Amino acid sequence: MDTGRATSGSPPAVFSRGAWRALWVVAGLAAVMLAGASLWLGELNQDEGWYLYAARLVSEGWLPYVDFAHTQPPVMPFVYALAQPLVACCGLAGGRLFTAVLGLGAALAAAGLARRAVPPEREAVAALVAFALVALNVYQSTFTTTVKTYALAGLCLVAGMLLLAVRTGRRGRPAAVAAGVALALAAGTRLSAAIALPVALGYLWLARRERPGDWWRLLIGAGVAAAVIFLPFLWAAPECFLFDVFRYHAARRAGGWLPLLVYKLGFVSRVVQAYFVACGLLVAVLVARGVRAGGPPAETVCPVGRGFLGMLWLAVVAVSLVHFLAPFPYDDYQVMVAPLAGAALAVGAVRTVRSPAGLRWLALTVLLVSLAGAVSSPLNQGWVIRGRDRIWWRLKEEPPLRRLQKTAARVRALAGPDGLLLTQDTYLAVEAGLRVPRGMELGPFCYYPGLTTAQARAQHVLNRPLFESVIRDCGARVAAFSGYGLAIRAPEIVKLPPEEQAALLAVVLSVYQPAGTVADFGQGDTVLAVYTRRPRP
Repeated sequence: MDTGRATSGSPPAVFSRGAWRALWVVAGLAAVMLAGASLWLGELNQDEGWYLYAARLVSEGWLPYVDFAHTQPPVMPFVYALAQPLVACCGLAGGRLFTAVLGLGAALAAAGLARRAVPPEREAVAALVAFALVALNVYQSTFTTTVKTYALAGLCLVAGMLLLAVRTGRRGRPAAVAAGVALALAAGTRLSAAIALPVALGYLWLARRERPGDWWRLLIGAGVAAAVIFLPFLWAAPECFLFDVFRYHAARRAGGWLPLLVYKLGFVSRVVQAYFVACGLLVAVLVARGVRAGGPPAETVCPVGRGFLGMLWLAVVAVSLVHFLAPFPYDDYQVMVAPLAGAALAVGAVRTVRSPAGLRWLALTVLLVSLAGAVSSPLNQGWVIRGRDRIWWRLKEEPPLRRLQKTAARVRALAGPDGLLLTQDTYLAVEAGLRVPRGMELGPFCYYPGLTTAQARAQHVLNRPLFESVIRDCGARVAAFSGYGLAIRAPEIVKLPPEEQAALLAVVLSVYQPAGTVADFGQGDTVLAVYTRRPRP
């Protein structure tokens, strides 16, 4: 299947070596600046707290599903446990920095993948185009700096495909095994990535005449890795594992065909808006290929074998279809597959252009339009604007991360030596270096009123009696609840009825007394109410 590779270089017919360096410096600095802005100015997200809290527990020897609830596959908390010293030092900013490195690594891996899939004289253009499409997108930068599964899953996914592209010579055998491991790690981070594995396996099976052993090497690597990732938890805590990873997500419903249709159409609309430059380039490539139908191809050599680009696109479509078919298809799900899509699109665009002059214009146009898109993104306004009061824009007094840091310092002083904080805003506990009571590790998603007490204990979550018991008896000196606290019913993720919210708040007030509020706090800019424990009579 492999045809070998010539020595790569930057052809003078496209750009000089100095020009390439300048273009990469511009792209690299812009990518780092976007990541830095997202880190410090980006909105907070409730998921960041319980992801980092899970990583802290793992670093201390706790196990997901066995000791606490975790509604994603198990890879992320183990990887982020490596960043625990950084989080202990810098709080949420440390977790975001670690995530940003993973996100930029995924963009570089996408560039490497695009470079491998084109002839040597087109490598530099393909790499730059892929990097620009991924790293210079504000939406992508935002969600690969926010502590979520997307940066790690995207890195593993595109790394797996990159390893498939380097299966040449003696490196072929270990690269195929490593590709299977990487794709299994992607699935172990975000389950929807699992569908990319059979796509890659099918591609290698069809190409088995050229390299007959690669398909089973991929299968062995993926099988062993998947067994290490999943089987220990399936053995140790089967009910909790299956509930958290599968049944929790299946329990959500859109509530009828009309809301479902709105969610689907909204998903498509927001994805196109978020990745408008890439979508525009895709349309241009399809139009160019349609106009040239029947003409000679732009190039005839595919260094990684026939059908490789089709396999990449099939993996992108398959993962995207899984996201689209979800009851609530959030557009940010696509962040994990964007590096792979960027690489595939860059390869397709470079193969479409025939002349060195066309390649030059392609590289410049994509870089400049990506920079223009980054500057003009509507997300940038959210860094400094907090909504609108009639005709006046409301400027933020400080970044949300800075407000979290100040609030955490205040809460830490109130908590005292016991180090316990009664809260569902887990990122506040992470930032303050405090713990939350057992059963509340999922933050705003820890309350399952539909479970019996025995079921809730087995799943390491809280039902109504357990929640009230925790409030009364956990012993925390301080409590803090934002608009996300005492408000969400899991696993359906619906708003609690007002009377149930009031009843839970009444239990809080029977034990704790108000100690102040923090306006425009955290995700959604809700009010954080801080309480201190009432003196014992």
